[in-house]
Amino acid sequence: MTERFLGVVGIGEALGVSRHAVHKWRSRYPGDSTHPFPEPDVEVDGAPGWRPDRLAEIVRWRDGLPGRGAGGGRPSAARQEYFRAAAAHGLDRDEATRALVTFTEEFPEMTEPEICAWLIEKWRR
Repeated sequence: MTERFLGVVGIGEALGVSRHAVHKWRSRYPGDSTHPFPEPDVEVDGAPGWRPDRLAEIVRWRDGLPGRGAGGGRPSAARQEYFRAAAAHGLDRDEATRALVTFTEEFPEMTEPEICAWLIEKWRR
């Protein structure tokens, strides 16, 4: 059986950022920094890979970046629309974020923007 991993492209898509942002995070926050980017679970021909179940850990890492929560790091357009729809359905931002992380882990083949659009569509019905 083939085991699936997320590379920098998959991590970027799940978080709504470019692969370049993920590469930048890895170089700016190495293992010996005060806020190290989570180490990959596997490396194939020099390309890192993370188990899909570690996506929540990477989201927590990103949310802990300096400046986040103090006006830095605006959410992607898909995430902003998702947060508005979630609020209209009674979810606060923390609940909406936890739900999004859970769905992202449950459906690793979908990007975060795809999951946001899917959830918004479900709420419209």
